[in-house]
Amino acid sequence: MSEIQYIPGSCNIGKGEIKRRQFVALIGLFLSISTLVTLISIDAPTTSRIGIFFPLMIASVGFIQSRSKFCLAYGFAGTFNVGKLGDISRVASPEDRAADRKTALTILGKSLLLAAIATGVVLVLPF
Repeated sequence: MSEIQYIPGSCNIGKGEIKRRQFVALIGLFLSISTLVTLISIDAPTTSRIGIFFPLMIASVGFIQSRSKFCLAYGFAGTFNVGKLGDISRVASPEDRAADRKTALTILGKSLLLAAIATGVVLVLPF
């Protein structure tokens, strides 16, 4: 079975959407590295390093969504897209929408935690 199918609370995006999330993760990683290099080069105070949280959050959300094959925005909206890009469908069952919202919240929590941990590492770096 090579095609991805919608599975409530488990999988709500197909291959094209997964590639989009991977691209978002790469953009977030690039922004994070650029921010870190800038902070180091201008000898920014430690407190300003907290600002790296936002690009790290972009990277975290993209990474976790792509690994989970689940879009948190689609999960909150009650939609899914396992076909071609732009072919969004509505989730019919209230139970399925509830499962998707629960997974979306889990992904959001994991992303926040990952970005917070990475931000903490940047805060304690000796530069």
